[in-house]
Amino acid sequence: MVRGVSDEVIGEIRERYRLLAPEMNEQLRRRFAGAEADSLGWGGVAAVADATAMSRNTVKAGLREVQELRKLGQAPDSKNASNRVRQLGGGRKSSTERDPGLLIALDALLEPVTRGDPESPLRWTSKSVRKLAAELSSGGHQVSRQKVCELLHEGGYSLQGTRKTREGGTHPDRDEQFKYISSQAIEFQHRGQPVISVDTKKKELVGDFKNAGREWRPKGTPEDVRVYDFVDPELGKAIPYGIYDIFRNEGWVSVGVDHDTPEFAVASIRRWWLEMGSLAYPNASELLITADGGGSNGSRPRMWKKALQDFAEETGLRISVSHFPPGTSKWNKIEHRLYCHITQNWRGRPLISHEVIVNLIANTTTTNGLKVHAELDENEYAKGRTVPDKEFSELRIKRATFHGEWNYSLHPPCDHVIS
Repeated sequence: MVRGVSDEVIGEIRERYRLLAPEMNEQLRRRFAGAEADSLGWGGVAAVADATAMSRNTVKAGLREVQELRKLGQAPDSKNASNRVRQLGGGRKSSTERDPGLLIALDALLEPVTRGDPESPLRWTSKSVRKLAAELSSGGHQVSRQKVCELLHEGGYSLQGTRKTREGGTHPDRDEQFKYISSQAIEFQHRGQPVISVDTKKKELVGDFKNAGREWRPKGTPEDVRVYDFVDPELGKAIPYGIYDIFRNEGWVSVGVDHDTPEFAVASIRRWWLEMGSLAYPNASELLITADGGGSNGSRPRMWKKALQDFAEETGLRISVSHFPPGTSKWNKIEHRLYCHITQNWRGRPLISHEVIVNLIANTTTTNGLKVHAELDENEYAKGRTVPDKEFSELRIKRATFHGEWNYSLHPPCDHVIS
């Protein structure tokens, strides 16, 4: 509903306009819109603009013409500019048509100060439109700040506030590590070898607790949940650990009930490989894992590497690992290709049991064909387990020449490893 005009009325206007528009020129379409707005009274301009996709200024112009016709009882003065019919291709040219170098100049001003997700086309700028317009004008490009704002929106820019995502200082080799991960993924793809992105999703309380978001329900019947979010000692928490196949757009999520440990992480990867990965890649001899730099699959825990070594020996796979640099965990592909869709799928739904959680995850889909499989992992994973120096030194691990602490591989016994 638009300002008291019902959706039904707007729909009727839209249908009339659809039928008549092909037979009307610019002037008649404008006056049609004005006549409809005039008949509706208060709120008519907004309603007609919504129904016809005309701008409100155009509808207002048509309304003035109709009111003038009624007042004079005859057609408006032919000398009046509002009475003309624009020829095909007529009208004022856009700023970019009149000044082809405008976009190039604007991009040149923005590029040195743009910042953002290196894997996303979205960019944003810290310069104000007023300052940009002034700099463009000083360079010979006469443009208003309103037009600069429109060009920024068209180019995919937006004003951004600060957000707590950084986990530490920016590493000087941050961009180089992104390039290294990208080149590794492309090489594995060309060889037909699997590439997966892994991470632990936020732990979730199990029970009738409030869950962020809203879903459609009969009016006035919200689902009742607990006031306080204290862990239910019987139901506990759910720990989703995900594996996302980057090139097949498929996900696996193990829902743990105990602790988020390196052994749980590798157990989840093992289950994915046995039930999904080995079927999708029957001839695979290698596996590339991209992971955050911290947590259960971080670059420092010895148990993570020990568990991966055991996995390599069980499967005969050469396991390569590349960690994202500090402060960039939110750009792991699993975050914005799998977890965001899971969160969207269960928004506003109390996660009352582990079964509900598993089913909601498994039924997550997207228009791009995402498929997700989920299973409950009821095994216990003890915290605080360590790997002695002697045992760690026996791992068949090879570190890359570029940041070996972030990039390394674990080899099965059949592989020859040169340290």
